[in-house]
Amino acid sequence: MVNLSNISEKSPETENDILGEINILDRRLKQKYQRKFLIQPDLTRSLVSFQANKHKSFYRWYKFKEAFSASLVEFLCHKYQINHGKVLDPFAGSGTTLFATSKIGIDADGVELLPIGQQIINTKNILEGEFNSEDLNRLRAYLHVETWQQFEAKTSLPELKITKSAYPPNTKTAIERFIESYQYENIKVQNVLKFALLCILESVSYTRKDGQYLRWDSRSGRGQGNKTFHKSEILDFESAITNKIREIVQDLEPLTQQMEIFTSFIKPGKIHLYHGSCLSIMPNLAESTYDAIITSPPYCNRYDYTRTYALELALLGVTESEIIQLRQEMLSCTVENKPKNLLAINPLWNQALKVAESHELLKAILIYLETQKTQGNLNNNSIPRMVKGYFDEMACVIQESARLLKPGAILFMVNDNVRYAGVSISVDMILCDFATQLGFTIENILLLPSDKGNSSQQMGNHGREPLRKCVYVWKKE
Repeated sequence: MVNLSNISEKSPETENDILGEINILDRRLKQKYQRKFLIQPDLTRSLVSFQANKHKSFYRWYKFKEAFSASLVEFLCHKYQINHGKVLDPFAGSGTTLFATSKIGIDADGVELLPIGQQIINTKNILEGEFNSEDLNRLRAYLHVETWQQFEAKTSLPELKITKSAYPPNTKTAIERFIESYQYENIKVQNVLKFALLCILESVSYTRKDGQYLRWDSRSGRGQGNKTFHKSEILDFESAITNKIREIVQDLEPLTQQMEIFTSFIKPGKIHLYHGSCLSIMPNLAESTYDAIITSPPYCNRYDYTRTYALELALLGVTESEIIQLRQEMLSCTVENKPKNLLAINPLWNQALKVAESHELLKAILIYLETQKTQGNLNNNSIPRMVKGYFDEMACVIQESARLLKPGAILFMVNDNVRYAGVSISVDMILCDFATQLGFTIENILLLPSDKGNSSQQMGNHGREPLRKCVYVWKKE
């Protein structure tokens, strides 16, 4: 066995030894969980992503790319007979778990840190519970551009450094006039019109969300080095906003076939959203409260949601200092995350941290990444720190999840494996190992019929290696 200490100044021979050790340990885990892996033909890539929501009324309005679909929640609840009680989503995102379970009569609690997710969930709650025909008529008025074009912009559109000059000048002016106009509506209509505006910001801007950052169209005038990027058509504001409002109105219109939320014979479950990080919120929730957890944490893939959703965060009035704070409060999934003092948050997480720190495969991976860092082979030297932080924090989330679930209740988690410096990290099996030591038994690891590829950079440097995308099914002991 490779000595897992003294990780500096590794020779090429030792590096190869570490790679060999990683492969051996990974194969052992595959043997351990071989009978738990289950290829699930019903799990398509669109089902475990936002794609299946694109044509589903109510869910289609805002393209939250990191979300899974309402159909996935419905599938899991049906397959595992989750049909009563209360469900938790510690990473609520745009609220798919909350609204999909509420629709079938289950109460749902969510935890969400980012203001954009909070705004989406709040607006949909208003539309489901408080919106009336008079409010709907006010929305219809905005299908005519004259309703808001008569207003003069009195306040400049909020910007962050990363969003400066994100829109063509005439679009920026149109957005400011639109914002001015809805200030005169009641608070419910204001919320929905602001939400409609959030839904179209990317499409009328020079930017496109691209995982780790915002990618800028060359027409913006912002420097992109030697790279030239042209996004698809940049929509004009008038058509984009009226089309989005029309889509919302159509989905809310009780007489249309698309309207599902008004025609259900099942009394909807109650929805409650906690604002903040699940690492801060979960320890304060009562134990043995929930009948299921359905969630998808951020993947260990360097995606920085404070950058990709910067347009929306700027519109919501988030400041530069608040962006920095949000980035540090997020689960460690980006290279700018600093280590968190997890025991200061909850001293009882000592158990979870010991589980993470003693995991042989994870230790070998971290040694390898540190070796690559020393040799200058990583494109960012903070990758080892990020990976360690991710697994430490996920161990704490798993421990809290076991505490919050009722005995025999099930946790469903959608997650991806990742690859750094040519080494695939079996996130699924490592987290399953954590779970077995923190109060769960592994029911299944549901596999998509086809694996996903890794990043173009990883494929270019190290060749293509399929990465498993799974839904973990764990039962509380």
